[in-house]
Parts: sequence; structure tokens; C-alpha cells
Amino acid sequence: MVAESQSQTSPGSSPAPEHLALPSVTGDSAGSLFLTLPFHHLLLSCRTTLMDTKWATTELAWTAHPETGWEEVSGYDDAMNPIRTYQVCNVRELNQNNWLRSDFIPRKDVLRVYVEMKFTVRDCNSIPNIPGSCKETFNLFYYESDSDSATATSPFWMENPYVKVDTIAPDESFSMLESGRVNTKVRSFGPLSKAGFYLAFQDLGACMSLISVRVFYKKCSTTIANFAVFPETATGAEATSLVIAPGTCVPNALEVSVPLKLYCNGDGEWMVPVGACTCSAGFEPAMKETQCQACSPGTFKSKQGDSFCLPCPANSRASSGASSVCSCRNGFYRSDTDSPDSPCTTVPSAPRNVISSVNETSLVLEWSEPREMGSREDIFYNVICKKCLPERGMCSRCDDNVDISPRHLGLTQRRVTVRNLQAHTQYSFEIQAVNGVSNKSPYTPQFSTVNITTNQAAPSAVPTVHLMAASASTMSLSWLPPEKPNGIILDYEIKYHEKDQGEAIAHTMTAQRSNARIEGLRAGTPYVVQVRARTVAGYGRYSSPADFSTNLQTDPPKSWQEKLPLIVGSATTALVFIIAVVVIAIVCLRSEHNSLTMLSKITPGMKVYIDPFTYEDPNEAVREFAKEIDVSCVKIEEVIGAGEFGEVCRGRLKLPGRREIIVAIKTLKVGYTDRQRRDFLSEASIMGQFDHPNIIRLEGVVTKSRPVMIVTEFMENGALDSFLRLNDGQFTVIQLVGMLRGIAAGMKYLSDMNYVHRDLAARNILVNSNLVCKVSDFGLSRFLEDDPTDPTYTSSLGGKIPIRWTAPEAIAYRKFTSASDVWSYGIVMWEVMSYGERPYWDMSNQDVINAVEQDYRLPPPMDCPTALHQLMLDCWVKERNLRPKFTQIVATLDKLIRNAASLKVVTNSTQSTGVSQPLLDRCVPDYTTFTTVGDWLDAIKMSRYRDNFVNAGFASFDLVAQMTAEDLLRIGVTLAGHQKKILGSIQDMRLQMNQTLPVQV
Repeated sequence: MVAESQSQTSPGSSPAPEHLALPSVTGDSAGSLFLTLPFHHLLLSCRTTLMDTKWATTELAWTAHPETGWEEVSGYDDAMNPIRTYQVCNVRELNQNNWLRSDFIPRKDVLRVYVEMKFTVRDCNSIPNIPGSCKETFNLFYYESDSDSATATSPFWMENPYVKVDTIAPDESFSMLESGRVNTKVRSFGPLSKAGFYLAFQDLGACMSLISVRVFYKKCSTTIANFAVFPETATGAEATSLVIAPGTCVPNALEVSVPLKLYCNGDGEWMVPVGACTCSAGFEPAMKETQCQACSPGTFKSKQGDSFCLPCPANSRASSGASSVCSCRNGFYRSDTDSPDSPCTTVPSAPRNVISSVNETSLVLEWSEPREMGSREDIFYNVICKKCLPERGMCSRCDDNVDISPRHLGLTQRRVTVRNLQAHTQYSFEIQAVNGVSNKSPYTPQFSTVNITTNQAAPSAVPTVHLMAASASTMSLSWLPPEKPNGIILDYEIKYHEKDQGEAIAHTMTAQRSNARIEGLRAGTPYVVQVRARTVAGYGRYSSPADFSTNLQTDPPKSWQEKLPLIVGSATTALVFIIAVVVIAIVCLRSEHNSLTMLSKITPGMKVYIDPFTYEDPNEAVREFAKEIDVSCVKIEEVIGAGEFGEVCRGRLKLPGRREIIVAIKTLKVGYTDRQRRDFLSEASIMGQFDHPNIIRLEGVVTKSRPVMIVTEFMENGALDSFLRLNDGQFTVIQLVGMLRGIAAGMKYLSDMNYVHRDLAARNILVNSNLVCKVSDFGLSRFLEDDPTDPTYTSSLGGKIPIRWTAPEAIAYRKFTSASDVWSYGIVMWEVMSYGERPYWDMSNQDVINAVEQDYRLPPPMDCPTALHQLMLDCWVKERNLRPKFTQIVATLDKLIRNAASLKVVTNSTQSTGVSQPLLDRCVPDYTTFTTVGDWLDAIKMSRYRDNFVNAGFASFDLVAQMTAEDLLRIGVTLAGHQKKILGSIQDMRLQMNQTLPVQV
């Protein structure tokens, strides 16, 4: 801005006393100071001029009243720039009332304006011979108007309609002997509401000169604060007003807190910032925090914030700018849990120095760490067992009987023990090293291989020998086969001798079965008897010595005629005995306690299940099959559920000489009866007889203190049905089939032991952290107690039966066998493939019974492979003898797993299932029965997406029927399983809509 120039009287103007000559004009120091202030983000104020007479290049020609009052004078400043001033000096005349009005000044939507006046005033005392009416002040007025309509007579020259702003007095006046001093005064007025206004100056008898008038308004200039841009904002109507200005984040910045706003005060200064923005990921602050500039190539910024870009971590790169993450170089990866700013790592090399130690059919493997760990600490090891057939020149995965302890996947220690290998068999073991990024690599983990050949193992010792009958010269013995036959038992050797003579003169005999009759013994003599088994590997260890005695009396020989009554009597007694046994057997088959059956033919060498309810004292069964744990070894941490008899807890078990493990603990509630205690511990007596990787493992019991506890291994993922519902659509078909294979393997083991489960369902399958499924819940109490609050189990013939999972013959005749367990397994398959859907949906139990009787079978779940649904239908054959055995089921699933292509053939969900169409229609929801789209989503178990559909505008069935997979993805249905389920139901909806369309002729 050019400094305001000095003004003087023009030569041709009206004469004025020399003391009225215009004084020199000094520079506008305030204005200059304002314009040279540096820019500041928050405090900068700005003034915008609406009118400034200083720069007028022609006469102002303002309106004066009367004409003898204010006079416009032209002159030049020191730089010879023309200036226009108004002066008045009628001090020698009384009653002066001189008005001067400016031209029309447009308001430009501002509410308050400021008037800066530069003027000089003559000191009245310095003017001689003037009346007492001399003044040294003047008045400032304004008049608002919507147009430039003022005339020489309108508005009237008086305070009303003009509005007075203030009486203006000088700070300094001048006399004739002094140079004029320029006074500067600023006044403001408002609020303004019309299109513009006029200024008016009233002189009441002063000798003064109005050098310049500037009209301006204040505003807060466009500024940037906290990475937000705030627009130019005029001040408020009052000097104390605060005007809110909304902000907008600068490019490449995002809001941190809202709302974004600044306040513009009456002085045109920004104050009180609210909210803030920060630079987005990939951008950093620049230009004194007024801009967000892109990270340069080779650098990155992973999160929004005020931080700056950093160089890419090790083994990563950013080839372009604005990178929020540096991509890993070839062969390097980040795990799903690694942060974006962590370095990229790679897979480990193979384990080193594998050492194997073979002991008959057992093996110990040890190894050293890999040479290269991949720059990670989370290293684990997998042990893959393969059984090799030299004659075929190939190796295949070992079966489930091979036990790798502590486990075969996810090992942290570098040592495992392998048991239950076959004798004289070649095996190949791969020891893999994996870490957190191995699953990101397209290549198989690096491994070391060791090949071994097992030795033949002899059978284990025969359990206790029992004396069945004895006479004066004979003894009848029986025993159970060895727990580990390690092959086919060829025969048994019985060794016996008189107790007083010692083993030196012992006798031996052989038997083909697990019983024998020893003859030619001395009457009334104690004998020591031991038995051992023989396989192709030789004899096993003898049983513990057992002491038996023959009878004292020897029966005299009798003739045939004398023996006849005895023979007849014996035959009669035997017949009565047989009838009694048959009756008892029938009663037992119908009894609630006989859920566990013994087959009449037992395979030699096979461990057989023993019903704990056959013991006169149930505590004896607990002591025989379950290990007693000292209560000091058990620590309960939290309650995780409620069981049949009390609470179910998670805790820790620390046995002497063993590492601490997490366990599940079932407790017996306080105030139990003897029967409840017996039923509670019966489950431990049952579990204690099982040893299989797909059967829940019993750790032991606590019976000698309170509370009574059953301690089992802990399964992190809980019951299979709720686990599947929680992870709907998250697993591949192969993973689901793997779960089914594990359940079938566990049931095969139980079936081989002649144990019938009777309550096989997904709710009774537990899942651990490695997705291994294990059969559980061997309690019998639910069949003995009626609980009307549990609809799962329905009374039938005096007991309670889970109708939806139970075979028809078990419902009708209580005929529970392994074949009825196979039926239940088919229902479990359906539960797994439908991710925990309730079998038969909302049909009542009686409807289920009627439908199954009419040959209705569940249709295939969505995307269920044809081969799996066919296996389900095989399990649901009405004739129980035609259902597959669990051995066949395991073999079928193994074949499907090996031939993954067979699992890609999917069954049409509307194909016939051997039932009339009305029954089949139960599984396809009729959309016409639903009032809203939300009701339909509830029916297909997708209610979680109600808001997604409504917010996206899909509120009618006509719109829903037109949806595609892209529409589902757009509204937030991202899970593949959920997309398939909804699209399948939409397809059914379209079919129903087509069926309801009128026929076009």
C-alpha cells in the first residue's frame, strides 16, 4: 500500500484564513503495520476496504448542505499525487449546521463496518475575535438504504432518519503558529441489513479539514489449522460476536475428531480451534504442517497420524509413492498377525541331525534346530508319518492307530515318541520346520526324512486269571486277552505247579481260546497258575501268579444206571438255568442300564468294553478303570458351564513328574444322593476304558475329597454344533470331511470294543484348537431322569430319547446297536455340512417320527458334495443290517479325502429324497408366508444382515429376488458361506415367484 500523501489547499479554491491551510499528512502507521504482519494460521486478521477517498483521482462531489458549508478542496501531496479533502471554517458565524453526505456505499453482505477518518481541527483559542460558538468536534452519522436513492433534500438533514455513530473529537488541535497535526479516528457501527448505506458528517461550528475517509470491514482470512482449511469469514454484527467457520481436511488428510470448526472474533482473529485432521496412511506432514505430501518411493507410513514416513523394513520395498505398506520381496512374507511396519521374513530351512531310536514297535525321534530360522522366533515342527510298501514302491499316510506323542503337528519341543507301529514294517517320517509365514509360501515346508523298519513286538502280559470251577482233579480257568496283542494271538500257554513244590517241576499246556481245563490234579491241593500269549513274534510275559485249590473229596465211580437220575437232574437244572439266563438277558436288553452291549463273539486280542453297572460295588469299577488324583494337583480357574450333576470348570492339572496341562473339570453338586454319585462316576468308569485320539481322554477322578470331580482333557473350541454355527462358512469341504473322518474313527473304535453310544450328536462332539473332533458324553443319567425343560430328549417307552438323532428301531423297540449309532452318525454328517443347522428344522418330534416312517430323509445341505449325501442316505437305510459299518465309513471318507475331485460334485438341493413333495417342501421356506424381508432372513438364520438389507434399500421381495453376489458383497455380506446360503434361498424365491405367475395364453 502506498502511504497516504500530504495534502494542501489548491490554488483555485475559496480563500481561507492562512491558519486553515491544510497541514502535512503523515504516513498511516497503523495501516502499514497491519499490511506488513507475517501470515499466522490462527491470529491473522484482515480488513477489506469498501471505500477510500485517499485514492480518488477525480472530484468526490459529495452532497453538502447548505452549499456555504463543507467545501471540496483539491491539492497535491509531497509526491505530487492529487488528493481530495473537505473543509469547513464558518466559525465567525453563529448557529452553524453544516452536513456532508458521501456517495452510496454497497454493504457486500457484511454486518458491521468500520470508518477511519483522518482530519485536522483548529484550536478555537488560536482564532481571535470569534463568538463563543466555536467548536472543535464534529458528528458522524449513517443512513441505510436498499438503493442509491438519496437527493439534495432527502433524507432530511437531521438526526432522524440519520443514525448517529459518535461525536468525533481530535486528540490534538493546531494553532496558527504550528503545523497541522492529523488526527486519525476509527468508529464502527452495525448490524447492517440493507443493500448499502451513506455516511454523513455534521459540523456545528468548527474550523476543520476532513483529509480522508476510509470505510472497511474486518474478516478472518482463509487459514489452515490442524491440517484443516477454514474459509474466509466476515466478523459478526457485534464487536464481541464469535462467528463459527466449518473446516475441511486438506487433501490426503482425514478427520481425527469432529466437528471441525474455528471461531472468528470481532477483531477478525481466529480463535478456539475445535477438531483436527491428520495425514492419511502413505502421507506425511509438510510445509509447516499445512499440507500432507506423499511418501517418496522406498518409504511408507502405515497409519493415519502426525508421524513421518519411514524407510521400508527389511526385505520389503515400495516402488511407488504414497505407500501405506511396503510389499515383501520374493520369498519373504508377513504373517496375519504381523504389523504392516514389521520386516518381512521367510520360511525356515529343514531341521537338522534327526536321530531315531527304534524299540520293537515304538520309536523316539529327536532333531536339532534348522540352520536358518527365517528371522522369526515362532517356529514349530510337524511330524508326518508314512507307511511304506516296498513291493509297491510307494508310501501312504499312517492310520489313526499310530500314536505320536505329545502330538504330530505344532510341536514346540524337538522330540516325539511314536507308538503302535506295525511290526516288521518300513516307515518314513518327515520332520517339517514351519513358522508364522509358512502358510504364506506356495511351497511345501522344508523337511528332513528318516526311514526306519520296526521289529516284531511280543504281546503284553495276560490280565488276571480267573477260576471258573474246580473239582477234586480239575480246574476250569478263563482270562481276558492281552491289552496289546501286537499281532494275531496263535495260542496261550498255561503253566501250573503245586504251590509247595516250586516252578522246577511245573507243567505246561496250550489253549486256542482264552479258557482252559486242567485235568489230572491232586485233590485238596493248592496250585499256582500263570498264562501267557503267543504270536509270530513269540511268547509274551506271564500273568501274575494266581493261587487256586482243587476240592478235597473225590466222588466214587458210579454205574450208568446210577448216573442216570443225576444226568436227568443236571439236564433239567441246566435247562432251567438257560431259560433264566435268556429271561434275564431279555430284561437287561429292555433295561435303562443296558445301553452298553457285549457281543457274543469276541475277536482274540481285542480289548472289550466292560459295563460298570455289572459291578456289585460301582466304586470298584471306578477304582479299576479311573486313576485317583490327589486334589492338591487340581486347580480350578473358572466356571465355563453347567453339567448334568454340577458345574463344568476349566482348570489346571499338575501331576508329579509331568508338566502342567489345562483340563476340563466336572464337579458333583453339593447334597448329592448315592445314586447321583454312582451315575456321575459311571461316566469316568466308561471313559477310563477308552484310549483313542478321537475319544475324549480321561485324566482321572477325585473321589476322596469334596467336591467329587471328573478330570478330562480340555477342548478349546467346545461343542461341535455351536462351534460350527459360530464359524458358519469358514471351512473348506476337505476340512469338514476331516472332522467327519475323526468322528467316524472314534466311533469305529467304540464299535470294535462293543460299546454303543446311544446319543451321538454334534452337541456331544468336542473340538480342540487343532480342529480335532472327539466323541464325548458317555453319561447315562439322561435316560433315567425326565426333564421337561429339555426338548431334545423325549420320553419313549419309559426313557428319554433324542428323537431327531435316533434310528427308527431304537425309537420303536429300544433296539440300540452300533447300527443305530450309524444312523445317528448320518445326522451328525448333516449337522456338520449345514454348519450346525437343527435337524428337521422346526418340525415337532412327532412329525419327525411320522416323516421318517414314511421314508422321508433330510435333503443335502447347501453345497454338500453328492458323495457325502449318498453316505448319509446309506446311514439312514431303514433295514439296520444294510447300513454301513463304521469301518466302511472310515474307508469311504479316506477315499474321498484322497480323491478331492469327487467332493466337487454338488447335489441339487431340490432333488428327490424318497419322500412326497409336500414333506420335501418343509426344508424350502415359502417367501409368501413372510411379511418382511427381515422375517425371511430370520427363517434362513441370516438375521444378522437385517440392517444391511434395509439400509441398502432391499426392503421388498421383488428387489431381493434380483440380487446378485456383487450386491451381497456391496452391502456387507462378505463371508462366502453366507453368500451361498442367501443366494440359494433367493434362487428358491425366484422359482416360487415363477410358479405363482399367471399362465400366459
